[in-house]
Amino acid sequence: MSSRSATFVASAIAIITTTAAAPTAPLTPAEAARIDASSFPAPGEPSLAEIRHATERFRNVNVALAEGYIRDPANMCETAEMTGQPQKLGAMGLHYFRPDMLGITAPPNPRVDGTGTHTDFGKPAVLVYEPQADGSLELIAVENLVFAKAWKEAGHDAPPSFYGVPWDTMIDDPTTPADEAHNFEPHHDRHVWLYRANPNGIFAQFNPRVTCEHHNPGASHQHASGQ
Repeated sequence: MSSRSATFVASAIAIITTTAAAPTAPLTPAEAARIDASSFPAPGEPSLAEIRHATERFRNVNVALAEGYIRDPANMCETAEMTGQPQKLGAMGLHYFRPDMLGITAPPNPRVDGTGTHTDFGKPAVLVYEPQADGSLELIAVENLVFAKAWKEAGHDAPPSFYGVPWDTMIDDPTTPADEAHNFEPHHDRHVWLYRANPNGIFAQFNPRVTCEHHNPGASHQHASGQ
């Protein structure tokens, strides 16, 4: 491992394990090796510490709501199984997003579509929360998403990348019962797990340390503290 990669891994572990809002087990050396150790920020990209500093206030979901984020209208706590992937990968959580940053053009008809090409993780378009047993929400990750068609029309032949890692591409396969794109048109997205240690990797889609067991789709979560 190069010294630059080692520095990246060390900083990622420090950010996640020393400042996480909820107690979680520290990453083992084996897990640390899976945190995209070969990646590092491209010129102009924010550091993980800078992203954390810029988004810390959203641990209180009321702050997110006041700044224009809205809860996923479908009120779905996303799991790997919902997109046809192995259960062991874990879950994403409950998404709150900025319609203006995503360029949402209309409600699902039949799928959510948009024109946005926002990629700034200092101002993420999506915040991801885990429902808690007491009805509150805990911030666990930040995310950006661009619709594949809009991204291509903006002159890009490949998905966006962050820290040298291409974003995930999600496209629904109509021949399967699962919805691989969770009710969205084809899109590219990138999660950054700054608030919950993720043994799958800090840029993975799903986190086995996230659960949706406390999510009640028929009820609203408390917006009292957001922590």
